[in-house]
Amino acid sequence: MIATLRGTIASRAGAELVIEVSGIGYLVLVPERTAATLALGETLLVHTAMIVRDDHVALFGFDTSEELGIFGLLRGVGGVGPKSAMAILSQMSIDDISDAVVSENDGAFRAVSGIGPKTAKLIVLSLQGSFDERAPRATPTTAYSIEEAVRHSVVGALTGLGWPEKVAKDGVAGALADLGGAPVDAADLLRSALTILGPPTNREVRS
Repeated sequence: MIATLRGTIASRAGAELVIEVSGIGYLVLVPERTAATLALGETLLVHTAMIVRDDHVALFGFDTSEELGIFGLLRGVGGVGPKSAMAILSQMSIDDISDAVVSENDGAFRAVSGIGPKTAKLIVLSLQGSFDERAPRATPTTAYSIEEAVRHSVVGALTGLGWPEKVAKDGVAGALADLGGAPVDAADLLRSALTILGPPTNREVRS
């Protein structure tokens, strides 16, 4: 596993760099925002993720370990592969991503080429809680208001994914009942509701 590379930029084609380290050139894909600031012959350190496929090995490089961590979080969302995660990081800063998730602004992700409405909603729901330490804490006055806010968010995500509103509300209600009063987390509630509602092929039957 290659965790970091420090070397000289030997060539650049768009966001693809060849970084020469001790006479060996490594092909590394970096966010377009990063590539735009680099020059040939420059020495740099990148934090890397190595993605191994059956017929291909790819290196993705980032300025900071925090950016690398966000890349990993995005790849953990259903429907978001390495290229889609890199596209997001090419167009959005970490603060942009954090603000979009905390404010549940899936439109910010829809603006990224290749990210559709359903995937954008899943990103927002799946990453809820990942940026709490970065966000100003708007604290509702009661536990009930927190639950209602999360319930509304998950119902919206399910309707965006194609379920009728009534079916979505029933699924969320069943998921909340299963949680038995445990603290409500949007990502966990969404997963529980999806389990109750079943695969997408059941949507029309349930409607």
